Amino acid sequence: MVSPRPRRRRSASSGPAGPGPCTVRTDDGVQLHVEVDGDRDAALTVVLTHGFTARLGEWDPQRAALRGRARLVLWDHRGHGRSGWTSLRKATIDRTARDLAEVLDATTPTGPVVLAGHSMGGMSILALARRQPELFGDRVAGVFLLATSAGGLAGDGLLGRLVGHARRLGLLALFLAWLRLTAPVLERFRRRGSGLGRWYTRRYLFGTDDAEPARVRQVQGMLEETPYPITTAFYAGLLAYDETAALPVLGRVPVTVLVGDADRLTPAAHSRRLARLIGPAAELVVVPGAGHSVNLSRPAVVDAALLALLDRVRQQLSQAG
Repeated sequence: MVSPRPRRRRSASSGPAGPGPCTVRTDDGVQLHVEVDGDRDAALTVVLTHGFTARLGEWDPQRAALRGRARLVLWDHRGHGRSGWTSLRKATIDRTARDLAEVLDATTPTGPVVLAGHSMGGMSILALARRQPELFGDRVAGVFLLATSAGGLAGDGLLGRLVGHARRLGLLALFLAWLRLTAPVLERFRRRGSGLGRWYTRRYLFGTDDAEPARVRQVQGMLEETPYPITTAFYAGLLAYDETAALPVLGRVPVTVLVGDADRLTPAAHSRRLARLIGPAAELVVVPGAGHSVNLSRPAVVDAALLALLDRVRQQLSQAG
């Protein structure tokens, strides 16, 4: 899981990271793969956090659109992409929030930051708001929440239907234990790039009219990189995830909430609820016909919304200054 080539290690005391790849070592010893774009002295930094079973490459369109507009920090969650493996007991949203804080401290110890998160990345931002609310309105000057949720996934979408059936049959605990036990075996015999995997990706990651075949294959390949043991460990944590109480913290800064109206994993109702509970600071963007991978399938819309958020943040910073 860790890249074989040497990379710089960062500490919070060494100042803003310069452009290029580096490694952030967490307090429990996991090496997180991080990439930095842009001038270390830029006035604004955007930290991009990817979704469940993906990697930082899912932000490639936004990375291209933002380059030159702000300094960028992208990173792979533990167990994902080029970051190190993790104890499965630590495959939780609370832990990814702590990792995000460590990436922020190591790469951008000073200056205003916009946090952008897709799916599990957005959930990590909300967990960070609960853990360290003092950051928001001070170091964190804006938030971009993309196809994500504050909780209730076990009652909605594909995940909700599966969990609901298991609960009605009294088999949820047994089902989760079976997943954990069988994941290493399934990984040994896993067949990547299958037609079944492509069907699943097409149905649950894309919407009614945004499933261009090359994009579907791209997303399938990315999601299938993450090993089953990591997938199942995080999956269990998603069932209990609820950060609704953290939403008022985000109301201190400009927020954009964006979702596809055909998202089957984090349905648009979750984003509408986010925007409503965050309050007047939140702007809601609903993309017709788009699914969960809206940042890849509708990059122009997502790029425009993210750039508009940066304009709002800069305006607020100039007024405060």
